[in-house]
Amino acid sequence: MTTTELFLIAMLIVFALPWLFWRLFKTDYYAPLVVVQIVAGVLLGPGILGAVFPEYYAAIFRPEVITALNGVAWWAVMMFVFAAGLELDLQEAWAQRRESGVTAGFALVVPMLFGCAAALLLLATGPGWAGEKAQTWQIVLGIGMACAVTALPILVLLLERLDILRLPMGQRILRYASLDDIAIWSVLALILLDWARIERQLAFLILFGLTAGGMRWLMVRITESDRWYAGLIWLIAVGLVADWAGLHYMVGAFLAGVVLDAKWFGHQAMDNFRKIVLLTVMPVFFLSTGLRTQWDVGGLAVFGAATLLLAASVSGKIIGIHLAGRILKWDKGEASVIGWLLQTKALIEIIFASVLLDKGIISGATFTALLLMAVASTMLTVPVVTPKLKSLAAMVRKRG
Repeated sequence: MTTTELFLIAMLIVFALPWLFWRLFKTDYYAPLVVVQIVAGVLLGPGILGAVFPEYYAAIFRPEVITALNGVAWWAVMMFVFAAGLELDLQEAWAQRRESGVTAGFALVVPMLFGCAAALLLLATGPGWAGEKAQTWQIVLGIGMACAVTALPILVLLLERLDILRLPMGQRILRYASLDDIAIWSVLALILLDWARIERQLAFLILFGLTAGGMRWLMVRITESDRWYAGLIWLIAVGLVADWAGLHYMVGAFLAGVVLDAKWFGHQAMDNFRKIVLLTVMPVFFLSTGLRTQWDVGGLAVFGAATLLLAASVSGKIIGIHLAGRILKWDKGEASVIGWLLQTKALIEIIFASVLLDKGIISGATFTALLLMAVASTMLTVPVVTPKLKSLAAMVRKRG
């Protein structure tokens, strides 16, 4: 078969199987379609399909097919991260800076510390969790931050589904997640600092700072339709220079979005753009993610590591939010709802871990454990939060 035919077979598998499973088994309450797609990517990877049916795996996922899929995946995730950057409302976060800063700080630092402790435990069991190019502090901080991640775009989808996106509670949660997103990408840039290429990275930051102001000046002077095209050109350029500097193209993609305002594109258009990206190209990213999963240190060990990381992530996030709630004197039940909603990870976790894997900070086994942890934490969110929201709403009605 030609490469084109094999590519289309792979695309057919990627789009058809997860959707059919999600629709036929009605998994949306526990596993939204994006989660099913992520799991399908893992099942289609070398650790599952490649191990059970190696001949079929090798026949479909040839190197040239994987190369083509990776190209689609790179562009997909750049657009997705760009949209995540656009979602940040820095003005509102600044207006509510004390509450937002305290909550976001505890929501980030506590699970990060728990995750760092988990990373040290993993490293004590053997070298199979470390990347080939990493120093110990990079591995520990990288895994720690992975346990603190909140997936802002997926959080938006869940808040819409729970009918609280436009309510004060939903907007508060978005502010906290937005600040944490900035911190997470900033720490990722720190982890990736390559002192051999520090001049390139400084040059990138200076150039980005100079051109970002010019881009904002341009955006308010062109039509909305032109803004989309100009925004995509800006995305590609910033991603290219960031990758050249050694900071990874996804760091550039996020920065390209965060310096622009979503209102310039229209909130409805932004919602449609995010949904189209999720529908049309992000499933390919999930597949390419699954193709990178590895079980080199043993399946049970990887599942054990995922369980450890899940416990660190969940307990750290919940404890951190409850500490913030006590300081800010929140009503009873608020901290629990907010803590569990900020726990959702999914896509941003996978993107974050992919960068660590690309740069040799973590091993394939650690990447697989983080991916499993992201899937589990996201699947827990809606079932846990739904009854808590009902209890909180009943309490508010009772008080009048």
